[in-house]
Amino acid sequence: MRLRQESAILVLATLIAALALVEGINTGAVFWIWAIVMIVTLLRPPLVERVVVPSQAESAPVDPQALLRTAFAGLASLDMPVLIIDREASVLVQNMAVEKAFGAFPIGAHISSKLRSPGLLDMVRETIATNTPNQIEHSERLPSERVYVVRIAPIHLPEIDRQEDALFLLSFRDISELRHIDRMRSDFVANASHELRTPLASLRGFIETIQGPAKSDAKAQQRFLGIMLDQTTRMSRLVDDLLSLSRLELKSHIAPDQKVDLVPLLGHVRDSLLPLAGDLDVTINLHLPTGKVEVLGDRDELVQVFENLIENACKYGQEGKSVEVSLLSGADQAVEVVVSDKGPGIPAEHVPRLTERFYRVNVEDSRSKKGTGLGLAIVKHILTRHRARLIVKSEVGKGTDFTVRF
Repeated sequence: MRLRQESAILVLATLIAALALVEGINTGAVFWIWAIVMIVTLLRPPLVERVVVPSQAESAPVDPQALLRTAFAGLASLDMPVLIIDREASVLVQNMAVEKAFGAFPIGAHISSKLRSPGLLDMVRETIATNTPNQIEHSERLPSERVYVVRIAPIHLPEIDRQEDALFLLSFRDISELRHIDRMRSDFVANASHELRTPLASLRGFIETIQGPAKSDAKAQQRFLGIMLDQTTRMSRLVDDLLSLSRLELKSHIAPDQKVDLVPLLGHVRDSLLPLAGDLDVTINLHLPTGKVEVLGDRDELVQVFENLIENACKYGQEGKSVEVSLLSGADQAVEVVVSDKGPGIPAEHVPRLTERFYRVNVEDSRSKKGTGLGLAIVKHILTRHRARLIVKSEVGKGTDFTVRF
């Protein structure tokens, strides 16, 4: 092997020695110089080391964790929830979007620890058995209603050739907004057509009367025009509330992340409602703690919640002459805002349905107080987004308490 590696140098040295002998140089001197060159050439380290390439059978074993990191590197920063599972449907890797949407999965646990939909689990089992992609529509109801297109597909890695080591990617594409838009469109048409039918019929009747029998009656025209103005104002409020409700439904799944101090907020709401309370001869009393009481929320939406609750207490609890607004907080209890009136109260059979759209305990009383029937539905949607609860306690003849618990 060494002779083959150094053959060029050995041949060259031999040729030079032969030429020296032809020229008549001392034979002994030429021999010893040639011998020394040969010895040094064969004993020195080779100029080029022979590198032996290991065969396929001698390759290093595959590190499963390294493969997982490689497979997941491009998915970790996605805002779409993504899981990597093995053939046992056990969770190996998850991204931050999964933790935000469903809570953290225990690593190594079966996906059913968080996802208990029979249809979804059957789809995962089918894909693992057949090694073919699949998808299904899946709904989550807590903490808010969400709809996902869940897709599972095998991950093809050349380093993994054993079927028992196969990996699968489980992704969740959120289509909640599309579903909300479809529902909002149909609900808006149904609700608007139902609630606008009566005022539109009234307007048409008054216009026909003004054009006909009351054509020359200025006094009757003025009275009818006043009623028509009230009806159009009511329709405007109704459309505004429907649009507000639709906007809230679109973002009900996005929890607010800003801190709001409820102490000055309730003071602002009370001040804005003082003219209404004065017209109704009702006193609004605030009971607030010293210092800050902060919750995570959207300030404008919380103002809308408490304006609605306190305004309702003033209108429908007018007989009690006062509305008590209390802010309760403590180290070991949830933050609560209680709006109490001493009005006629609400019969027990009506309480569970108060937050339904257009539900009224007394239709004529609600319309006479210019209510649209959507106020408490708006309150419910805002509180759902804030992960808060509305608790209603009422006793006929003694009054009603509306409690917002954060």
